[in-house]
Order: sequence, then structure tokens, then C-alpha cells
Amino acid sequence: MLKTALHVDGTVADQPSSLIKQAVIVIGASAVIAVCSRLVLPLPFTPVPLTLGNFAVLFVGLAIGSRRGFSAAALYLACGAMGLPVFNPAGPGGIAQLFGPTGGYLWAYPAMAFVAGWIAERGVPGFARNVIAGVSGELVLFAGGLSWLAIVTHSWQRAALFGLYPFFFAEVVKVMVAAAIALRLRSTAS
Repeated sequence: MLKTALHVDGTVADQPSSLIKQAVIVIGASAVIAVCSRLVLPLPFTPVPLTLGNFAVLFVGLAIGSRRGFSAAALYLACGAMGLPVFNPAGPGGIAQLFGPTGGYLWAYPAMAFVAGWIAERGVPGFARNVIAGVSGELVLFAGGLSWLAIVTHSWQRAALFGLYPFFFAEVVKVMVAAAIALRLRSTAS
């Protein structure tokens, strides 16, 4: 009887610390996204800059999983919408950034992190699984980004010209690096 009571008390006592730990992980991951989003290379021929923000979202989803990755990306968007300087500096900032040319990519961040994390969580962990998860996340990102850019430019061709073709090689590299680092991080955390 005493052993059962101690187990129940220990479980109840661990819940707040677990919740705090999860919150710290999500806030930290959101900060990683914010810092990486500030690292940009504006391209003169497109309103969409080359940024490490989407790399960070992909990495976060792969490293901390679908639910926490989604939460971190959503927190990042909330901070940016409130006016905190977390979005890439090439845009107007604040809520206006969410409705500018890069808005579709930003809105897709939580879904990208969720999809990449969800696929990475299933089955045997490995580099190939992370690459598949990363490519799937990128498909979600570009579906959102190109759809919004097509609305802004009134053309699917211009949307692809401005928001897909210039970034293809960089995105392949980002997927590979994020897949490798997330796998390494998850294997050391286990």
C-alpha cells in the first residue's frame, strides 16, 4: 500500500516539471527558428529571400517531433505577428509579413514541422526516414508558399519562377543537413 502511494505521489510531482520541460523545449525551438530566420540572403530577382528559417523549422520538426515542432513554429508566428523582430529582416515585419509575398511560406511553417516530425517519429529512425520526412515537409512548405505567391503575382508561372526554381538546390542541401543533424541529436538524446 505504501509503495503504491509513493508511486502515485511521485507521478503527480513529476507532472509539473515535465510540463515545464516541454515548454522550455518548445520556447527554445521557437528561438532557434527566430535566430535562423534572421539569417537571410536577399535575391534581387525575387521578393522571396533565401533564409535559414525554413531549415530551422524542418530541423525542429525532425528533432523534437510533430507536436512540439508544430507548437514551436506556431509560437514563432505568434511572436512575429505581435511585432517581435523574429521574421526575416527583408520584409515589413509584424503581421504585415504574414500577408506579404512570403506569407504562404510562413503560414506553412507549423504544418511543415508537424508533417516532418510525424513521419520521422514513425518506424525505425534513420537518415533515409529523416530525408523522406524532410522532403515531405518541404512539399508542404512549397505548397503553401507557392499557392500564396500565385495569388500575390496572379500567375503560377511567376510564383514558381520567384518562389521555387531559385531555391531548389539550397532546399536539397537543407533537407540533407537537417536530416543528419536531427538524427545525430535524437541518437545522443536516447
